[in-house]
Amino acid sequence: MNITHRTYEAGTLPPIGVIPEKFYAWTIRSDRLGSPEQAFSNELVDTPQPDDNEVLVAVIAAGINYNGIWAARGIPKNVIDSNGSYGNKKEDFHICGSEASGIVYAVGKNVTKIKVGDEVIVSGSRYDRSCPYIKSGGEPELSPTFHIWGYEANWGAFAQFCKVYDYQCTKKPDILSWEQAAVCTATGATVNRMLHHWDGNRVRQGDVVLIWGGAGGIGASAIAQTVAYGGIAVAVVSSDERGEFCKSLGAKGYINRSKYDHWCNISDLDDAGFRKWTVGAAKFRNEIYSIVGRRINPSIVIEHPGSATLSTSLFVCANGGMVVLCGATTGYIASVDLRHLWLYQKRIQGSHAGSPDDLDEYLRLCREKMIRPSICRSFSWEGLPQAHSEMEKGHDLMGKFVIRIVPDKEIPGR
Repeated sequence: MNITHRTYEAGTLPPIGVIPEKFYAWTIRSDRLGSPEQAFSNELVDTPQPDDNEVLVAVIAAGINYNGIWAARGIPKNVIDSNGSYGNKKEDFHICGSEASGIVYAVGKNVTKIKVGDEVIVSGSRYDRSCPYIKSGGEPELSPTFHIWGYEANWGAFAQFCKVYDYQCTKKPDILSWEQAAVCTATGATVNRMLHHWDGNRVRQGDVVLIWGGAGGIGASAIAQTVAYGGIAVAVVSSDERGEFCKSLGAKGYINRSKYDHWCNISDLDDAGFRKWTVGAAKFRNEIYSIVGRRINPSIVIEHPGSATLSTSLFVCANGGMVVLCGATTGYIASVDLRHLWLYQKRIQGSHAGSPDDLDEYLRLCREKMIRPSICRSFSWEGLPQAHSEMEKGHDLMGKFVIRIVPDKEIPGR
C-alpha cells in the first residue's frame, strides 16, 4: 500500500490508492455509553491494513439505523466488550455504521473481483466463508458465524475509511446517487428478503401486503418494492401526515394506529380484556378491507414493532400467509393466539438482513422498475450524533437518514 503520514480532515480524502496512517472516525468507548450525543466522539484512529480477503473503502456516505443507537446505549449488547470476536484485533473503541457507499482504496492479496478505484455499495452482512455449514451448501445468513458489521464487528461505516470483506462489496450502479447507494442494503436488501425470499410466501401480483411503520426506512422500501412486484401496499403509521407520505410512495392507503387502543402483549389480558382486544383487532382488519375495496387479508405482513403488534399481525394475516419480522421496537417478548397459527396454517418467519442475492434483486428493481431508496434527511459529518438522536426520538422519520461524509467536489478524480 502507498502510505502517507499526512492526516486528511473529515470531508476530504487523499488520492485514490494513497492510505493515511490515521483517519477520523466517530468512535464509541465503554466510559461514554449513553445517549448518542454522549457516546459518539470524533477522533483519530490508526488505519488498519486489510487482510488477504479484505478491502479498505473510503466512505463517501453512510446509512443511519438503530444499530448505532443500540451501540451507543450499550443495550442490549455492549459492542466494545465483544470487540475482536470476529477475526480482528480487539480494540478499546468501536466504529459503528452497517451500510455505506464509497471507493476502494486497498485490497488484500486474495481479492480479485474488486479493485482499487471501484465505486461500491457496502453491506453489513458478514460471515466466515470457511464455516462447515456454508461449505456444505447452507445459507451464509443462517451460519453460526453470521454477524453484522459495524455493530458486532468493528471498523464500520462512520469513518473516513472502513474495512470489510470483499464479498460485502457490490459495484455501485450509476443510477443511484452516493446517498441512495449508502442506504439500500439495511432497508432495500432486507425488505427484498422479506418479500421475495421465502418459498411459498413470495409476494405475487395482486397480493395485499400490510406494512408496519410505513413511513420509516423499512416501510418506505417495502411500499416501493410491493408495488414494483404488482402487490397492494397498505401502510400502518402514527399520523395522517405520515400516511399521506406513504400514499405518495404508492401505498393504496394507510391505517393510523393512534386511532386504536388494543396494542398490547395479549398474554397479560384476562378474559374480558381478550374480548376487547379481539374487537379492536377485528376493527383494524376491517379497515384493511375498506382500503383494498374487498374482503381480502394480507398475504404478507411486514413486522418490526414486535410485542405490541405481533398478535394483531397474525390475526389479520391471510390463511397460509406470512408474518415476517426483522425487529422488535416495542419489545422482543411477545405472545400470539396459537389457534390462528395452526388452524389457518399461517407462518411467522424471522428475517435478518439481506444476502448479496437479495441486494442484486433489489438493484434489479431499481433499474427495471425505477424505484429508489427514500431518503428523509442527509446530515453532514458533524451531524452524526444529532442524526442518531433524532432517529431515537422519531423526529421527521419518513424514509432513511444518511450521513454524507465526502462532498462531490472533494472526491478524488472528480
